[in-house]
Amino acid sequence: MKQFDYVQPKTVDEALASWEPNAAWLGGGTNLVDLMKLGVAQPQRVIDLTRVSDLGEIAFQENGSVRIGALVSNAALARHAGFAQHFPMVAEALLSGASGQLRNMATVAGNLMQRTRCAYFQEETAACNRRTPGAGCDARDSDEEARALLGASPGCVATNPSDFCVPLAALEARVEVRGVNGTREIPFSEFYLLPGDHPDRETALVEGELIIAVHLPAEAAAFAKHERYLKVRDRTSFAFATTAAAAALRMEDGIIAEGRLALGAVAAKPWRVAEAEALLAGQAPNAALFARAAEAALAGAEAPAHLEWKIDLARRTAARALAMAAAGTPARMPALPASPFGQQNGDLANV
Repeated sequence: MKQFDYVQPKTVDEALASWEPNAAWLGGGTNLVDLMKLGVAQPQRVIDLTRVSDLGEIAFQENGSVRIGALVSNAALARHAGFAQHFPMVAEALLSGASGQLRNMATVAGNLMQRTRCAYFQEETAACNRRTPGAGCDARDSDEEARALLGASPGCVATNPSDFCVPLAALEARVEVRGVNGTREIPFSEFYLLPGDHPDRETALVEGELIIAVHLPAEAAAFAKHERYLKVRDRTSFAFATTAAAAALRMEDGIIAEGRLALGAVAAKPWRVAEAEALLAGQAPNAALFARAAEAALAGAEAPAHLEWKIDLARRTAARALAMAAAGTPARMPALPASPFGQQNGDLANV
C-alpha cells in the first residue's frame, strides 16, 4: 500500500480545511480501504471523519421529513424504529446489503460514494476509463455480468452497486453537501452522472465537497403502507445485486394514486423510471399492469447476446417488486430482507 498522510479533524470546518487535491474522505472504510489495498485508490491524504461528532444523528423535522447524518451507520439507520416505520423499503434495502459486520461499519455517505464492483475496475492491470481516463474498457467485450443495461456509453458499462440508493432515488431524496463555497442540496436524480465521455466523473460533487446528510421528504412517508425493495443475487446471505427494484405505491380506495419505481444494478446510477410510473397512476393494481410497467421500465435496455437474460430478469424483478408493494408492507421486517425467497404478502406477490 502506498504511504499517505492521515488526519483526524473534529469538526466539519476542520475537515474541509484539511482537504487537498488527491485526498480521500474516510467514514467506515468498507470500500475505500479495500480499494487502497488493491492499488485502485491511492490517496495522498486520508481524512478520517469518524471524530466529527455532528454527522451521526437521525433527526425528524417538524414537517415530517428526516435528516440522516453522513456518519450514521447502515445498521443504525435500518434498525431505527421511527425510520423503519416511515420509510420501510429503505430499511429493507439497507438490511439486504452486505453482512451484519459490514453494515455496522458502513456509513450513509460511504454508501453513496462506494465505487462500482466491476471486476475490470478493481483489477489494476485491466483497461478501465473510470479508473484511468482514456485507458479503454476491457469490460465492454467481456462476459462481466455486473454490466449496465441502461445508460452505458462506449467508454464504460459499469453499474452502481448500492442497495440503499435505489429506494432513495424512488423517494426523491436530497443530498446535503458542504464545500468552500458553502452548503447546498443536490436532488438525488442529479447526484450521479452517467458515464458518457467522462466515466471518471461519477457524481455532481465538486473538488473538496463533503456529504453532510441525506434528506428524505415528508411526502415519501405517504408510501409507507405499500412499498418494498426486492434484490436478486447469487446468494441471499452476502452478495451484490444482479438486479434490484424499489417499488412504492400510494393507494386511495383500492386505486394507485401514485407509483414510484427505481431499478438497481442495471446502470451507473439508480434508475428511476418515470414512464413506468405514469402507467401506474389511476389504475387498479394487477399483475398485467405491473408487467406493462416493467416492460416500459426496461425499454431501451441493451445487452450482448449472452446477457439478454439479465434484461428479462430485471423486468421480472420490477414486476414482482410492484406486486409485493401492492400486497402491502409487512408489519415486521421479513426474515430475509429483500429476498425473493422471503415470506411475501398476498397472491399478487406470486408474479
